Amino acid sequence: MRFMKIVLAVVVCLAVLLAAAITFTIGWRPFIGPRARPLTGRVFERTPQRWARGKYLVEGVTPCMDCHSPHDWTQHDAPIVPGMEGAGMDFSVMKGLPGRITAPNITPDPETGAGTWSDDALARAIREGIGHDGRTLFPMMPYENFRHLSDEDLASIIVYIRSLPPVRNSLPSTEIIFPVKYLIRSVPEPITAPVLDPDQSQPVKRGEFLVKVAGCADCHTPIDDHGQPLAGMDYAGGQIFDGPWGKVATANLTPDPSGIPYYDEALFLQTIRTGVVKARTLNQIMPWFVYRNMTDEDLKAVFAYLKTLKQVKHLVDNTEPPTMCEICKVEHGGGDKNHKN
Repeated sequence: MRFMKIVLAVVVCLAVLLAAAITFTIGWRPFIGPRARPLTGRVFERTPQRWARGKYLVEGVTPCMDCHSPHDWTQHDAPIVPGMEGAGMDFSVMKGLPGRITAPNITPDPETGAGTWSDDALARAIREGIGHDGRTLFPMMPYENFRHLSDEDLASIIVYIRSLPPVRNSLPSTEIIFPVKYLIRSVPEPITAPVLDPDQSQPVKRGEFLVKVAGCADCHTPIDDHGQPLAGMDYAGGQIFDGPWGKVATANLTPDPSGIPYYDEALFLQTIRTGVVKARTLNQIMPWFVYRNMTDEDLKAVFAYLKTLKQVKHLVDNTEPPTMCEICKVEHGGGDKNHKN
């Protein structure tokens, strides 16, 4: 009996320690599921004003069509395959993802698209990361950025998406590997209060909002082995994208001498409009062909915000052979020229 009591005490202690370890590390969401609010029956009124605003956001600011449409990656502007706007894309073209990731068909096709999804199901997916079927969306879908969209902008995006011509296009289901498929359950956060328009009274503030919903930091910030942004390296470049467009590292967007201090407003606008920086062409994985649809006012605001970023020393040069970088721990052009202080 004494032995059994000792064993029971050890088991209880181990259970308590395990529970504490889970609570203070990954949390319980991977086991009990994501935070999710129930769907409502709300329907967004279709108005010409919302359609126009939604078209601008979808085709010029947010990367909706860039991710949810197949592209011809052999072309400099990576055009969408004609007639396949919003029909979804299988991201198996991109190497290094944790499983098969599919951006679904969001056209109103009732069998292979979003034709049977409610307006609120789309709203919850876009800003809260919960699919129409209740699953957690892989954070490659930038719902953490879209949380900052106002309720009116969200309604406008959905009104525009609903107006897309239906395309019948069956795609494979997303299949995320263990343990990532469970760990991502910690990411979604329900939105239960109104989201108003952010302060965009000054160009820098407007630029900050646009940069956030456009997802610039998602690509232009290096990540660690767990896919998390490296601390202190915001917008410093070096994240690797490997696919039919080649293997390239994103640029350092900070004003540091190793970044883009030589850009002025005119060069920035010309680069985003054309995908060409003086004599150098941007790789088509950079969706300049989306952002070129922004107004001059908005692009100028984006540039004004980028000029305020903290300088981060991190040389990234895709014209040089890939070498190991001490700072971001990956191989990219010019990597051997970077050293920790």
